Amino acid sequence: MDGILTDSSAEAAARGWLRDFEAALASGDTTRIAVLFAPECHWRDILAFTWNIRTASGVSAIAARIAPALPRMAPHGFAIAAGRTPPRRIQRAGTEAIEAIFTFETTVGPCDGVVRLVSDAGVPRAWTLMTALAEIRGHEDPANGQRWQDVDWKRNFGGENWLDRRNRARAYADRGPAVLVVGAAQAGLSVAARLTMLGVDTLVVDREARIGDSWRQRYHALTLHNETRVNHLPYMPFPRSWPVFIPKDMLANWFEIYAEAMELNVWAQTALTAGTWDAAAQCWDVTLTRGDGAERRMRPRHIVMANGVSSIPIMPDLPGLREFRGTVHHSGAYGSGLEWEGKRALVLGTGTSGHDVAQDLVVSGAAEVTLIQRRPTLVVSLKEAQAPYALYDEEIPFEDKDLLATSFPYPVYRRSHQRMTTMNRHADQALLAGLEKRGFRLSSGEDGTGWQFLYLNRGGGYYFDAGCSQMIIDGRIGLIQFDNIARFGAEGAIMKDGSVTRADLIVLATGYEGQAAAARRILGDAVGDRIGRVWGFDEEGELHGMWRPTGQPGLWFHAGGLAQCRIFSKVLALQIKARELGIAG
Repeated sequence: MDGILTDSSAEAAARGWLRDFEAALASGDTTRIAVLFAPECHWRDILAFTWNIRTASGVSAIAARIAPALPRMAPHGFAIAAGRTPPRRIQRAGTEAIEAIFTFETTVGPCDGVVRLVSDAGVPRAWTLMTALAEIRGHEDPANGQRWQDVDWKRNFGGENWLDRRNRARAYADRGPAVLVVGAAQAGLSVAARLTMLGVDTLVVDREARIGDSWRQRYHALTLHNETRVNHLPYMPFPRSWPVFIPKDMLANWFEIYAEAMELNVWAQTALTAGTWDAAAQCWDVTLTRGDGAERRMRPRHIVMANGVSSIPIMPDLPGLREFRGTVHHSGAYGSGLEWEGKRALVLGTGTSGHDVAQDLVVSGAAEVTLIQRRPTLVVSLKEAQAPYALYDEEIPFEDKDLLATSFPYPVYRRSHQRMTTMNRHADQALLAGLEKRGFRLSSGEDGTGWQFLYLNRGGGYYFDAGCSQMIIDGRIGLIQFDNIARFGAEGAIMKDGSVTRADLIVLATGYEGQAAAARRILGDAVGDRIGRVWGFDEEGELHGMWRPTGQPGLWFHAGGLAQCRIFSKVLALQIKARELGIAG
């Protein structure tokens, strides 16, 4: 950094900044706090000061937000984190900085932090700062190996054994849970594991017959599109022998193993069918309906909607589609292409599911497959799509990677993804040129921010090329634009020029409604109105309603890929535990 901070001085610079920062906070003087930040600066706080997930940008905004929390939180003991990745020079989003992981204490408990220092007129000042609550003092996560110290596991001849206790805990015959989690895939299981380890009684319900069926029942060829090294669940990493990309059934089976190993209370074939908030009692009155039709009333203090960003299939009522004499499936219920050998298929939608279904149909022997494109789509090769996970290639401890992954404030995160998207387009230029020649409409995302921002804003709109793009380029998969279709009819798609693209099967790869819609359907319009939007960036660059308080007390949302669920399940569990203890909310 202009020779100001050398590798050998990185730790000294970080220690000096932390010393000055602690002194400034102790003084409560916003001027002393402000001078420690660079002209461009951002602070992301995850529960440490604000009991929320908040981002402030600019010296004045940071000082104004942090000052009111100081008397309550009394931050102190700032130090370089012992035993973790030491301070180092590194480039993030094109900016050279000293990156340091540190620890400190508040009245609530131990906290972690990440600061990135840049040179401002020869003085190291903070470009980015992240602070995060690590644990609640006196209620630490027992995953350090001391879990059983307060449990009598002596041989209990003539009494309950472990299995008896587990069966009694799962039955809820004489009690109700403090937390009801809706959905038993990566989101529901990860937050249930965190809560269980913190001693919060948690029941997970899932409408499917088996844990993992939400993945198991998806289309036959599905595998994850990001690499296994990023996707571990809390406490139990995947075996090192697993493939780079996990097949859906392998993942689904792991969810069953995980729930059993982590001693989670899960009711399969059980749906949350109704619920009302009792403001006086500060709890929910919910109805759970079991597979046999039996109902159970419970009064949990918290509901966590963990039923996925992609939960309710969108089945558009397209002109003439009801006249179609063939079969119509949503991509979530498509199954296997082997069932359509020798048949003709139209696939509406050019996101990941649409491409995967079209490719599966072709290699399974379908006579003719045509993609229908509704809007421009971002396409990136499978290799280049892993760019956002480059942090997980660094030779540092896995828990440090997760901490650093949460430490990027929105403006820096956005800039980083714009750079990645530009590099990806360059690396994939031959592929993209071939698609454009075939008439495929391409996108780079909003302002060139790439696929991850499309996911975080709308849950789709992109495709990681696993071979389907070349099939389109080679003409093995046809392509028509939705705007050129007049309507659907008995035989297929009727084009505006009067021609007919015939089909035996139409697959609607048209996406899913979000969690807010699912909550509204179950809990009613009043609750739906209070929670507002869920998912997508707010004005601070944080996700609306995710892993943080909503407008409805006692209602939380948890979703995302496996990495997001692993990381933010802890954030959500800490907030619920704090409310159970009466120290927040």
